[in-house]
Amino acid sequence: MTTRQPDQHEADFPTGLGQPARRALAGAGYTRLEQLTQVRESDLKLLHGIGPKALQVLREALHARGLAFADET
Repeated sequence: MTTRQPDQHEADFPTGLGQPARRALAGAGYTRLEQLTQVRESDLKLLHGIGPKALQVLREALHARGLAFADET
C-alpha cells in the first residue's frame, strides 16, 4: 500500500470544517488557512456554506497558529 503525499496546493483547512464550507472557500479561491488572514470574518459570512460553526472552526485553527482574520475596520 502506498502512502499519499500531500500536494503543496491542497487545502490545509482543519478537519472539523464541513464540506459545504470547504467548497465555499475553494470557490472563492481560498486554498490555505493563511490566506484567511487577509479576509474579514464578515466577508466570509457572505459565502454560501460558511456559517457560525465554520467560522468558529476557522477562528480556532487560525488562533492555534498564532493567526487571525483581518481586522474589522
